[in-house]
Amino acid sequence: MSDYITRERNLTLLTDYYEYTMVNGYFHAGIQEKIAVFDVFFRRVPENGGFAIYAGLQQIIELINGLSFTEEDIEYFRKKGCFSEKFFNFLRNFKFRCDVWSIKEGTPIFPNEPIITVRGPLEQVQMVETMLLVTFNFETLIATKASRLIRAAQGRAIVEFGSRRAQGYDGAMLGARAAYIAGCAGTACTISDRMMGVPASGTMAHSWVQAFENEYEAFKAYAETYPDNCCLLVDTYNVLKSGVPNAIRVFNEVVLPKGFRPKSIRLDSGDLAYLSKKARQMLDAAGYPDCTVCASNSLDEYIVRDLILQGARVDSFGIGENMITAKSDPVFGGVYKLAAVKEDDGSYTPKMKLSESVEKMTIPCLKKVWRIYDEDGKAQADLITMADEVVDTKNGITLFDPIETWKECTYVNSTARCISTPIYENGKRVYTSPNLADIRKFCKAQVGTLWDEVKRFENPHRYYVDLSRNLWDTRSKLLKKLSK
Repeated sequence: MSDYITRERNLTLLTDYYEYTMVNGYFHAGIQEKIAVFDVFFRRVPENGGFAIYAGLQQIIELINGLSFTEEDIEYFRKKGCFSEKFFNFLRNFKFRCDVWSIKEGTPIFPNEPIITVRGPLEQVQMVETMLLVTFNFETLIATKASRLIRAAQGRAIVEFGSRRAQGYDGAMLGARAAYIAGCAGTACTISDRMMGVPASGTMAHSWVQAFENEYEAFKAYAETYPDNCCLLVDTYNVLKSGVPNAIRVFNEVVLPKGFRPKSIRLDSGDLAYLSKKARQMLDAAGYPDCTVCASNSLDEYIVRDLILQGARVDSFGIGENMITAKSDPVFGGVYKLAAVKEDDGSYTPKMKLSESVEKMTIPCLKKVWRIYDEDGKAQADLITMADEVVDTKNGITLFDPIETWKECTYVNSTARCISTPIYENGKRVYTSPNLADIRKFCKAQVGTLWDEVKRFENPHRYYVDLSRNLWDTRSKLLKKLSK
């Protein structure tokens, strides 16, 4: 897998400025080496969906591996006039020394559970907040949106078409990667293929057709150039009167004589349900039942779903702006919060944020996430535990709702798997990243473990994320203490 981030640039200063003022302040207070635990988590699934798809871990690893400060960086801070020599020495001699745990890329994730946990000296764990969040939030957002589109398509291929409408270069490249993880067949973004291995493909735009004297000549020239992969855009002028007839003519006159079969036609405007049905009839009558129909034109998961319900004869969809920007809900609200600090005797003091809103109160302590599966391999619930707890399901396991505590459920014939995976130990990487294709396969398999009720677009069943008794008791005691 290409190291996209660190090969191209040093993004160590991809950090909110107050991270550095706090780090400098820790040196002033003499607590810069105090060990702290921070969690990355989120509070709400976009579009009120049932789950999100985690993406971005590989880029987080690249960012951490590339952490370093140049003399130019140090001079920049010196000119600010508010930083100490201890801070400058810290930057000059920086070496990552933290432990990092993460859920694996491609895993369905749920609100309030720790997706990434960082443990290390305050001077370091504070500094990585922004780069973790900007990576996690964007790629997870796009992967989640793509997953919705994949499910709407019901087995039909989805290709990411959004580069030109993406929010910047990274949005185009990393968005294509995230969409591929979630199940897209590929992308139109060439550099995502070159740098990250996302399969890129493309055929023609309306400008190709317009550049020739007429539509027939345009199609003929394309077929002569690519007879083995002849895909024609048929809506430049009139789909049914000229586009499809000219395509069929070229298939007969150029593609077949060269010993090939046509691949597809693409519709990019008009009533896609009606036009695809008529185009399908014309192609079948001409002897091309294997020529597929692709549709594009500002599609989203609801339009895709409706087209299928209307009997549209579309085999694949090209999705642009609505996926690459997650246009309908474009912010993934991941946060980075302090959960615990380590004392001199080795014990951890839990930390939590209070709020007038219950959903904004954090979960303290160093934690792990366990996923509970039934005997058929279906995910039933997630359980957040203290880091040193082991979940035993041999005799069944009873979970309770952390808010509505009277609600509980006992799971029998189940298994528990810890999904919090070590990534770094004392700054040394201990995790080997899978290749992108394997992450994609893993994502498909993990989504397959969810019940259909959780995957509904409207009013999905709430997937339960519960706390162990020990963790709930610790949180309750701390809440009472802080509320006095």
